[in-house]
Amino acid sequence: MTKEDLLRKKISAISLGCDKNRVDLEHMLYLLKEYGFEIVSNIEDAEIIIVNTCAFIKPAIIEAVENISFALQQKIVGKAQKIIVSGCFPQRNLKSLKENFPEVDYFLLIKENSNICHVIENLYDVKNTSFSYDETGRIVTHTGKYAYLKISDGCSNGCAYCTIPRIRGRFISVPIKQLVKEAKELAEKGYKELILVAQDTARYGEDIYGQSCLIDLLQELNKIKGIEWIRLQYIYPEWLSDELLEYINNQPKMCKYIDMPLQHIDDEILKSMNRKTGEAKSRELVDKIHQLYPNITLRTTFIVGLPGETRAKFNKLCKFIEEGKIHYATFFPYYREENTKAYYMKKQVFEFIKKKRLKKIINLQNIVINNINNKKIGQIEYVLIDDFLPDEKIFIGHTKNNSPNIDLCVIIEEDNVPKNINLKIGEIYKVKLIQIIENGFKGEII
Repeated sequence: MTKEDLLRKKISAISLGCDKNRVDLEHMLYLLKEYGFEIVSNIEDAEIIIVNTCAFIKPAIIEAVENISFALQQKIVGKAQKIIVSGCFPQRNLKSLKENFPEVDYFLLIKENSNICHVIENLYDVKNTSFSYDETGRIVTHTGKYAYLKISDGCSNGCAYCTIPRIRGRFISVPIKQLVKEAKELAEKGYKELILVAQDTARYGEDIYGQSCLIDLLQELNKIKGIEWIRLQYIYPEWLSDELLEYINNQPKMCKYIDMPLQHIDDEILKSMNRKTGEAKSRELVDKIHQLYPNITLRTTFIVGLPGETRAKFNKLCKFIEEGKIHYATFFPYYREENTKAYYMKKQVFEFIKKKRLKKIINLQNIVINNINNKKIGQIEYVLIDDFLPDEKIFIGHTKNNSPNIDLCVIIEEDNVPKNINLKIGEIYKVKLIQIIENGFKGEII
């Protein structure tokens, strides 16, 4: 086959897992477009399908298997000729994937992402060609004018329940110069918000600069014209310094928002998890944020049902939630993952107990969220418009204190928009919060 024939093939992709994984796919899609391929959104129209997978926990693996099967089905009922599986799943389970899915044409390891065009050339017996491209180029795959900026890969913390170090390797930072270049390119394309993502954001730069350089990076990003909001995700509590808190609080572009995974509040459970921050330090940090930085929204994650979590230890976590100091929280049941320290722990918690505890603590947190959000009715917030749904005639956006697709959204009905205002995706507007709805707030333009 000639390269001209190859370029008649259309490519589509399925993105699974976290936003860091999505960024990897977006860089690959950019390379494919620069090579000359047409990228299509509907996989049924594509001859080449990439399934970018997650394999962090069992539900992610189940979802990956379902989507690989769906993609392979397109070889039978659709136009698909080649299926490529990328992301964390091949990195974690390459041998078993090859055994269970022999119909997949290529399993792409993470280190091969930048070689995606040559992989496809080889699948079609096309001679490898060279082409120039921008190493920071991306095709953002969601609506809205916010973009994730992946500042590092891997993790060196070694939490007892986590598979990330085995899948992604040790913590590796992206140089400041490269990140600033990527951020400027996003700003030139009209993106207003940068969401910095990593497995451990506050440790940024330790491996290449000898110390944390997150604030140095933020100072450079703050200078970029067109970027209005900068949000930090996933800051481990032991690295949340007073200097970083002050920077978030005082810099106008910084979203007053901290995503700080606590995972539990009981010291014995935290020690079993191999977490570095115990109950006293966690409480001290949470209280400090509430007392000194009341404008900062605090999000966290917790794991329920780790081996050794007794009823008393779980109830201790429930009481912590009932204190109402956590604005948003995501709860995960503990999943027993092979090749982790927790897999071999004694006193594993029964699945039905995990489900019961999970339901209880989510209900408790929902009460907290409702109490917090009831106090926001009548407030005026800045809202970045992310999408418009023509069938429902509504605009969807998010505030500076709510992360898109994670926290609560703001719904603005088209009929309620003043006629002298032309509401646009990607613009920021003053909005009055007038009503609590299922997934957020209903608002009206001021």
